[in-house]
Amino acid sequence: MKKFQAEIDVMPKKEILDPQGKAVTGSMKNLGLAEIQNVRIGKHISLEIEANNAETAHSKVDQACKNLLANLIMESYSFNVKEIS
Repeated sequence: MKKFQAEIDVMPKKEILDPQGKAVTGSMKNLGLAEIQNVRIGKHISLEIEANNAETAHSKVDQACKNLLANLIMESYSFNVKEIS
């Protein structure tokens, strides 16, 4: 078995209202950073997985995202998997 590291980003879909991002965008103006707009707040997940190969690791991470880590109705996700020693 090989060990892999996955870095996952989960973000609200563009058509979904992001109240936290909207609040941060508003706060940017108060800080004199009005040029920063359309902030979207998501989550970053890092995990390790043991698998026979990169393809299997990728498949398992995808399954974890679909079944647990992201709410596919409101969120989208992307990830990278790399082998670690």
